[in-house]
Amino acid sequence: MHPRLSELIEILDIEKIEEDVFRGKHQVEERNRLYGGQIMAQALVAAGRTVEEARPPHSLHGYFMRPGDPAIPVLFRVERIRDGRSFSTRRIVAIQHGKAIFSMDASFQVVEKGLEHVIEMPDVPGPVEEKADKDQFLTYLVEYKQRQQNKPMPPSQSHWFRSNGQIESNDPLLHAALLTFQSDDALLSTSRLPHLGTFKRKDMQSASLDHAMWFHDPAARVDDWILYALDSPLSSATRGFNRGTMFTQSGQLIATTMQESLMRLR
Repeated sequence: MHPRLSELIEILDIEKIEEDVFRGKHQVEERNRLYGGQIMAQALVAAGRTVEEARPPHSLHGYFMRPGDPAIPVLFRVERIRDGRSFSTRRIVAIQHGKAIFSMDASFQVVEKGLEHVIEMPDVPGPVEEKADKDQFLTYLVEYKQRQQNKPMPPSQSHWFRSNGQIESNDPLLHAALLTFQSDDALLSTSRLPHLGTFKRKDMQSASLDHAMWFHDPAARVDDWILYALDSPLSSATRGFNRGTMFTQSGQLIATTMQESLMRLR
């Protein structure tokens, strides 16, 4: 297992400091603000720690309100909204400097069988091992088409990813948290593709505004190759709207994401 992956799994093992109150630390990185995927993943783990193990997460809906400070830990407060026969609902607030930086509702469900259908996976080349980036906590294979620098492109992109090493744990909450962590990586950039070359990056203020995710398969693992197919139907009113679907190599849809991001020219 790559040291970066070990570090990521360690920070997702958040510390319980009081009933329904948790503390999360951060990866050692030179960032001026916290990565949104990390805060979402830690918030999901905090909520999951208050739910029966037999109820894996099936959805989350979060809002980013303030930039996170990488210099201090984050406090996660979990509110137990409801525990029904099949579903459990939790509300989580992430706090720094006495103020909320992120809030999220998450839902958990007993695993049940029902009617099933699934869309087809996009027809793209499979992952090629020797082209993978070995220096990251997750191994990436980015884009199939040659990206034209600073030229407008269609608002879609795809890449393969998987964890950089085998994960011993079969805990659905951990694998869902790792999917959540990765889900924030490329959504925002998708809505910028049609506008490449029309602005300078330093002149754009960008940030994740909200994020929703649905988990379709509690048995999904992050140490298997996953295709992340993304598109952006529209950008308007200084916001980019982005969608993503995650597939296994065999074509099983395991997660869906949606996000709005800030795209404000200074």
